[in-house]
Order: sequence, then C-alpha cells, then structure tokens
Amino acid sequence: MQRKKYDAAFKARVALELAKSMKTVNEVAADYGVHPMMITKWKKQLIEGLPSIFSSKVSVNGKDRETEGLIASLYQKIGQLEVERDWLKKKSAMLHTK
Repeated sequence: MQRKKYDAAFKARVALELAKSMKTVNEVAADYGVHPMMITKWKKQLIEGLPSIFSSKVSVNGKDRETEGLIASLYQKIGQLEVERDWLKKKSAMLHTK
C-alpha cells in the first residue's frame, strides 16, 4: 500500500480547521479522511510556525532581508559587468578598424 502525500495547502487548511473549529480531532479527521495523529501533528507545526510569520526578518513574500540584499548586490554586479563588457567591445572594435 502506497502512502498518501498531502500538499502544504491541504495540510494548512486541515490544521487551521482544527485550530479554529469547535470540532474534535476525530470529527475533522473524518471530514477530510486523514488520520487524527496526522492532523494533530499538522496543528502542532502550524502553531509552532506562526511566530515566524510576524518576525521582522521575514518579508511579505517569504524571503528574508539578507537574501534580498544579496540578490540586489548580485544584480548590481551583473549590471556593472555588462557595462564593462560593452565598453570593451566598443574599444576592441575600434582597434580592429584601424
């Protein structure tokens, strides 16, 4: 028998349902067709992960500020290298025409 795999959106929906509803774990498990222990585990992960949503290190799209800074500096370096390459192409073309 092959194990069922659930995507993150489904897990979040089921865990949130358990966290906010007046239903028992067994009732939610029956509604979604998932073992109660799995739902309990997902709810625990949901509750443990909630503080990180409000952390100042995480931006709206999920990337931390350090990663965004690194990406920005890499794009800046790419731009600089493109300008230098274009300048060298121009100068080398001038040398070949003389």
